[in-house]
Amino acid sequence: MGFLPSRRNRSRLAPELDDQDLGKLLKSLLANTDLCAAQISGLLGEGRGDWDLRTHRLGVLADHLNETHVPRTWATREPDNADALALYAWARVARARHEGSLANATEVADDCLRAAEIAPEDPTPWVILLKVARLEHWAQPQVFGVWNEVLARDRWNREAYLSMLGYLSPEEGGSRLQILDFVDSLILRMPANVPCAATELTAHVSQYLAILGRGGVEALVARNHWSNVTAKQALDRVAHTWVQPGFLRHARSLADLNTLAYALMAADRRREAAPVFEVLGGVVTQWPWQAGGDPLTEFDQAQRRAAAAP
Repeated sequence: MGFLPSRRNRSRLAPELDDQDLGKLLKSLLANTDLCAAQISGLLGEGRGDWDLRTHRLGVLADHLNETHVPRTWATREPDNADALALYAWARVARARHEGSLANATEVADDCLRAAEIAPEDPTPWVILLKVARLEHWAQPQVFGVWNEVLARDRWNREAYLSMLGYLSPEEGGSRLQILDFVDSLILRMPANVPCAATELTAHVSQYLAILGRGGVEALVARNHWSNVTAKQALDRVAHTWVQPGFLRHARSLADLNTLAYALMAADRRREAAPVFEVLGGVVTQWPWQAGGDPLTEFDQAQRRAAAAP
Protein backbone atom coordinates (compact mmCIF):
# COMPACT_ATOMS: atom_id res chain seq x y z
CA MET A 1 0.00 0.00 0.00
CA GLY A 2 1.15 3.57 -0.60
CA PHE A 3 2.47 5.88 2.08
CA LEU A 4 0.51 8.64 3.76
CA PRO A 5 1.30 12.06 2.33
CA SER A 6 4.32 13.58 4.04
CA ARG A 7 2.95 15.92 6.72
CA ARG A 8 3.38 16.59 10.42
CA ASN A 9 0.59 14.88 12.34
CA ARG A 10 0.11 14.29 16.00
CA SER A 11 1.48 10.84 16.73
CA ARG A 12 -1.14 8.15 17.19
CA LEU A 13 -1.40 4.41 17.50
CA ALA A 14 -3.12 3.22 14.35
CA PRO A 15 -3.33 -0.58 14.04
CA GLU A 16 -4.85 -0.18 10.59
CA LEU A 17 -1.78 1.86 9.52
CA ASP A 18 -2.74 3.65 6.28
CA ASP A 19 -5.57 1.27 5.36
CA GLN A 20 -8.37 3.84 5.45
CA ASP A 21 -11.15 1.37 4.67
CA LEU A 22 -10.06 -0.86 7.55
CA GLY A 23 -9.82 2.17 9.85
CA LYS A 24 -13.39 3.18 9.01
CA LEU A 25 -14.60 -0.35 9.69
CA LEU A 26 -12.89 -0.52 13.08
CA LYS A 27 -14.63 2.69 14.10
CA SER A 28 -18.04 1.57 12.84
CA LEU A 29 -18.23 -1.99 14.20
CA LEU A 30 -21.29 -2.31 16.42
CA ALA A 31 -22.47 -4.83 18.99
CA ASN A 32 -24.90 -6.37 16.50
CA THR A 33 -23.16 -9.54 15.33
CA ASP A 34 -25.05 -9.86 12.07
CA LEU A 35 -24.14 -6.33 11.04
CA CYS A 36 -20.52 -6.79 12.13
CA ALA A 37 -20.23 -10.00 10.14
CA ALA A 38 -21.66 -8.37 7.05
CA GLN A 39 -19.28 -5.42 7.33
CA ILE A 40 -16.24 -7.64 7.90
CA SER A 41 -17.22 -10.00 5.11
CA GLY A 42 -17.59 -7.09 2.72
CA LEU A 43 -14.15 -5.69 3.52
CA LEU A 44 -12.39 -9.05 3.34
CA GLY A 45 -14.15 -9.77 0.07
CA GLU A 46 -12.66 -6.63 -1.45
CA GLY A 47 -9.15 -7.92 -0.80
CA ARG A 48 -9.63 -11.49 -1.95
CA GLY A 49 -6.63 -12.51 -4.03
CA ASP A 50 -4.48 -9.76 -2.50
CA TRP A 51 -3.04 -12.02 0.17
CA ASP A 52 -0.83 -9.35 1.69
CA LEU A 53 -3.78 -7.01 2.25
CA ARG A 54 -6.01 -9.84 3.42
CA THR A 55 -3.48 -11.03 6.01
CA HIS A 56 -3.09 -7.49 7.33
CA ARG A 57 -6.82 -6.94 7.64
CA LEU A 58 -7.56 -10.28 9.27
CA GLY A 59 -4.76 -9.79 11.79
CA VAL A 60 -5.93 -6.31 12.80
CA LEU A 61 -9.55 -7.44 13.05
CA ALA A 62 -8.56 -10.46 15.14
CA ASP A 63 -6.66 -8.24 17.58
CA HIS A 64 -9.55 -5.76 17.70
CA LEU A 65 -12.25 -8.37 18.27
CA ASN A 66 -10.46 -11.04 20.32
CA GLU A 67 -12.31 -10.17 23.54
CA THR A 68 -15.73 -9.96 21.89
CA HIS A 69 -18.26 -12.61 20.95
CA VAL A 70 -18.30 -11.56 17.29
CA PRO A 71 -15.76 -14.04 15.81
CA ARG A 72 -17.22 -17.04 17.61
CA THR A 73 -20.82 -16.17 16.81
CA TRP A 74 -20.05 -15.58 13.14
CA ALA A 75 -18.14 -18.85 12.81
CA THR A 76 -20.90 -20.75 14.62
CA ARG A 77 -23.57 -19.33 12.33
CA GLU A 78 -21.53 -19.86 9.16
CA PRO A 79 -19.39 -22.97 9.73
CA ASP A 80 -18.59 -23.23 6.01
CA ASN A 81 -17.38 -19.65 5.69
CA ALA A 82 -13.58 -19.61 5.43
CA ASP A 83 -13.38 -15.95 6.47
CA ALA A 84 -15.43 -16.57 9.60
CA LEU A 85 -13.35 -19.61 10.57
CA ALA A 86 -10.06 -17.78 9.95
CA LEU A 87 -11.10 -14.74 11.97
CA TYR A 88 -12.28 -16.89 14.88
CA ALA A 89 -9.06 -18.91 14.86
CA TRP A 90 -6.85 -15.81 14.70
CA ALA A 91 -8.87 -14.06 17.43
CA ARG A 92 -8.25 -17.01 19.78
CA VAL A 93 -4.55 -16.90 18.95
CA ALA A 94 -4.50 -13.16 19.64
CA ARG A 95 -6.17 -13.71 22.99
CA ALA A 96 -3.74 -16.52 23.84
CA ARG A 97 -0.86 -14.12 23.30
CA HIS A 98 -2.17 -12.00 26.19
CA GLU A 99 -3.18 -14.91 28.43
CA GLY A 100 -0.04 -16.98 27.86
CA SER A 101 -1.71 -20.17 26.64
CA LEU A 102 -4.05 -21.30 23.89
CA ALA A 103 -7.24 -22.97 25.05
CA ASN A 104 -8.59 -25.76 22.84
CA ALA A 105 -5.54 -25.65 20.56
CA THR A 106 -6.69 -28.73 18.65
CA GLU A 107 -10.01 -27.06 17.88
CA VAL A 108 -8.26 -23.92 16.67
CA ALA A 109 -5.97 -25.97 14.44
CA ASP A 110 -8.96 -27.88 13.08
CA ASP A 111 -10.71 -24.61 12.21
CA CYS A 112 -7.59 -23.50 10.33
CA LEU A 113 -7.52 -26.74 8.37
CA ARG A 114 -11.24 -26.50 7.65
CA ALA A 115 -10.81 -22.94 6.34
CA ALA A 116 -7.90 -24.15 4.19
CA GLU A 117 -10.10 -26.89 2.79
CA ILE A 118 -12.88 -24.44 1.92
CA ALA A 119 -10.50 -21.89 0.38
CA PRO A 120 -7.51 -23.97 -0.81
CA GLU A 121 -5.82 -21.05 -2.57
CA ASP A 122 -5.80 -18.84 0.53
CA PRO A 123 -2.54 -18.80 2.58
CA THR A 124 -4.17 -17.13 5.60
CA PRO A 125 -5.39 -20.29 7.38
CA TRP A 126 -1.86 -21.67 7.15
CA VAL A 127 -0.44 -18.37 8.46
CA ILE A 128 -2.71 -18.72 11.49
CA LEU A 129 -1.79 -22.37 11.92
CA LEU A 130 1.86 -21.30 12.00
CA LYS A 131 0.99 -19.12 14.99
CA VAL A 132 -0.72 -22.06 16.65
CA ALA A 133 2.42 -24.13 16.06
CA ARG A 134 4.51 -21.51 17.87
CA LEU A 135 2.19 -21.33 20.85
CA GLU A 136 2.06 -25.12 21.10
CA HIS A 137 5.81 -25.65 20.52
CA TRP A 138 5.38 -28.02 17.60
CA ALA A 139 8.41 -29.92 16.38
CA GLN A 140 10.36 -28.40 13.50
CA PRO A 141 9.25 -30.92 10.83
CA GLN A 142 5.60 -30.03 11.53
CA VAL A 143 6.28 -26.31 11.58
CA PHE A 144 8.24 -26.36 8.34
CA GLY A 145 5.42 -28.37 6.77
CA VAL A 146 2.97 -25.56 7.60
CA TRP A 147 5.52 -22.97 6.48
CA ASN A 148 5.80 -24.65 3.08
CA GLU A 149 2.01 -24.55 2.70
CA VAL A 150 2.11 -20.77 3.17
CA LEU A 151 4.93 -20.29 0.67
CA ALA A 152 3.16 -22.43 -1.92
CA ARG A 153 0.34 -19.87 -1.88
CA ASP A 154 2.11 -16.60 -1.06
CA ARG A 155 5.87 -16.64 -1.59
CA TRP A 156 6.69 -13.50 0.39
CA ASN A 157 4.03 -13.50 3.10
CA ARG A 158 5.25 -11.03 5.71
CA GLU A 159 3.39 -12.50 8.68
CA ALA A 160 4.71 -15.99 7.96
CA TYR A 161 8.34 -14.87 7.79
CA LEU A 162 8.04 -12.96 11.06
CA SER A 163 6.38 -15.98 12.68
CA MET A 164 9.31 -18.13 11.61
CA LEU A 165 11.72 -15.59 13.10
CA GLY A 166 9.91 -15.98 16.41
CA TYR A 167 9.80 -19.76 16.22
CA LEU A 168 13.51 -20.06 15.45
CA SER A 169 14.57 -17.59 18.13
CA PRO A 170 16.37 -18.67 21.32
CA GLU A 171 13.38 -17.42 23.31
CA GLU A 172 11.18 -20.09 21.70
CA GLY A 173 13.61 -22.97 21.66
CA GLY A 174 15.62 -22.17 18.55
CA SER A 175 19.04 -20.56 18.39
CA ARG A 176 20.83 -17.49 17.15
CA LEU A 177 22.54 -19.64 14.51
CA GLN A 178 19.17 -20.81 13.16
CA ILE A 179 18.03 -17.20 12.89
CA LEU A 180 21.19 -16.25 11.00
CA ASP A 181 20.82 -19.18 8.60
CA PHE A 182 17.16 -18.34 7.99
CA VAL A 183 17.85 -14.66 7.31
CA ASP A 184 20.90 -15.38 5.14
CA SER A 185 18.95 -17.78 2.96
CA LEU A 186 16.22 -15.18 2.54
CA ILE A 187 18.57 -12.36 1.57
CA LEU A 188 20.03 -14.42 -1.25
CA ARG A 189 16.73 -14.70 -3.11
CA MET A 190 14.41 -11.97 -1.82
CA PRO A 191 13.53 -8.92 -3.96
CA ALA A 192 14.20 -5.68 -2.10
CA ASN A 193 10.61 -4.45 -1.80
CA VAL A 194 8.50 -7.54 -1.12
CA PRO A 195 6.16 -7.64 1.92
CA CYS A 196 8.68 -9.60 4.01
CA ALA A 197 11.51 -7.15 3.24
CA ALA A 198 11.86 -6.22 6.92
CA THR A 199 12.63 -9.76 8.09
CA GLU A 200 16.36 -9.16 8.45
CA LEU A 201 15.96 -5.80 10.18
CA THR A 202 13.29 -7.22 12.49
CA ALA A 203 15.72 -9.97 13.49
CA HIS A 204 18.34 -7.39 14.43
CA VAL A 205 15.91 -5.22 16.39
CA SER A 206 14.65 -8.32 18.21
CA GLN A 207 18.21 -9.30 19.11
CA TYR A 208 18.96 -5.75 20.28
CA LEU A 209 15.83 -5.73 22.48
CA ALA A 210 16.77 -9.14 23.90
CA ILE A 211 20.16 -7.73 24.91
CA LEU A 212 18.49 -4.73 26.56
CA GLY A 213 16.10 -7.05 28.34
CA ARG A 214 18.95 -8.96 29.98
CA GLY A 215 19.94 -5.82 31.89
CA GLY A 216 23.25 -5.27 33.62
CA VAL A 217 26.43 -4.61 31.72
CA GLU A 218 25.06 -6.17 28.55
CA ALA A 219 22.25 -3.63 28.40
CA LEU A 220 24.70 -0.78 28.95
CA VAL A 221 26.64 -1.74 25.83
CA ALA A 222 23.65 -2.92 23.77
CA ARG A 223 24.21 -0.11 21.26
CA ASN A 224 27.36 -1.93 20.15
CA HIS A 225 25.06 -4.36 18.38
CA TRP A 226 24.57 -1.77 15.64
CA SER A 227 28.33 -1.50 15.11
CA ASN A 228 28.78 -5.12 14.07
CA VAL A 229 29.07 -5.72 10.35
CA THR A 230 25.85 -7.63 9.77
CA ALA A 231 23.65 -5.17 11.68
CA LYS A 232 25.28 -2.18 9.99
CA GLN A 233 24.87 -3.73 6.56
CA ALA A 234 21.22 -4.54 7.27
CA LEU A 235 20.56 -0.89 8.05
CA ASP A 236 22.63 0.35 5.12
CA ARG A 237 20.61 -1.77 2.70
CA VAL A 238 17.29 -0.17 3.59
CA ALA A 239 17.88 3.20 5.25
CA HIS A 240 17.62 5.22 2.05
CA THR A 241 15.57 3.02 -0.29
CA TRP A 242 12.57 2.44 1.97
CA VAL A 243 11.73 6.13 2.23
CA GLN A 244 11.64 6.62 -1.52
CA PRO A 245 8.06 7.28 -2.69
CA GLY A 246 6.40 4.10 -3.89
CA PHE A 247 9.29 1.79 -3.02
CA LEU A 248 7.42 -0.10 -0.31
CA ARG A 249 3.84 -0.83 -1.29
CA HIS A 250 2.73 -3.66 0.98
CA ALA A 251 -0.04 -3.32 3.52
CA ARG A 252 2.19 -3.09 6.59
CA SER A 253 4.90 -0.88 5.12
CA LEU A 254 4.36 1.75 7.83
CA ALA A 255 4.98 -0.90 10.48
CA ASP A 256 8.29 -1.72 8.82
CA LEU A 257 9.17 1.97 8.68
CA ASN A 258 8.53 2.19 12.43
CA THR A 259 11.05 -0.62 12.84
CA LEU A 260 13.52 1.23 10.63
CA ALA A 261 13.10 4.51 12.53
CA TYR A 262 13.64 2.71 15.83
CA ALA A 263 16.74 0.91 14.56
CA LEU A 264 18.30 4.07 13.14
CA MET A 265 17.78 5.88 16.43
CA ALA A 266 19.18 2.95 18.41
CA ALA A 267 22.23 3.05 16.13
CA ASP A 268 22.53 6.82 16.66
CA ARG A 269 21.95 7.50 12.97
CA ARG A 270 19.56 10.35 13.73
CA ARG A 271 20.02 12.30 10.53
CA GLU A 272 18.99 9.26 8.48
CA ALA A 273 16.01 8.66 10.77
CA ALA A 274 14.52 12.13 10.20
CA PRO A 275 13.07 11.42 6.72
CA VAL A 276 11.67 8.11 7.98
CA PHE A 277 9.70 9.94 10.66
CA GLU A 278 8.53 12.40 8.01
CA VAL A 279 7.13 9.59 5.86
CA LEU A 280 5.43 7.98 8.87
CA GLY A 281 3.26 11.04 9.36
CA GLY A 282 2.77 10.28 13.04
CA VAL A 283 1.55 6.68 12.62
CA VAL A 284 3.02 4.66 15.52
CA THR A 285 3.14 0.92 16.11
CA GLN A 286 3.34 -0.66 19.55
CA TRP A 287 6.42 -2.71 18.62
CA PRO A 288 9.26 -1.87 18.96
CA TRP A 289 8.59 1.46 20.69
CA GLN A 290 6.87 -0.14 23.68
CA ALA A 291 10.19 -1.69 24.73
CA GLY A 292 11.22 1.65 26.27
CA GLY A 293 7.88 2.54 27.86
CA ASP A 294 4.82 4.23 26.42
CA PRO A 295 5.16 3.86 22.63
CA LEU A 296 3.76 7.31 21.81
CA THR A 297 6.12 9.00 24.26
CA GLU A 298 9.09 7.00 23.00
CA PHE A 299 8.20 7.77 19.37
CA ASP A 300 7.74 11.50 20.02
CA GLN A 301 11.02 11.80 21.88
CA ALA A 302 12.88 9.92 19.16
CA GLN A 303 11.28 12.05 16.45
CA ARG A 304 12.35 15.25 18.21
CA ARG A 305 15.92 13.99 18.58
CA ALA A 306 16.00 13.05 14.90
CA ALA A 307 14.68 16.47 13.85
CA ALA A 308 17.37 18.18 15.94
CA ALA A 309 20.21 16.15 14.46
CA PRO A 310 22.96 18.39 13.02
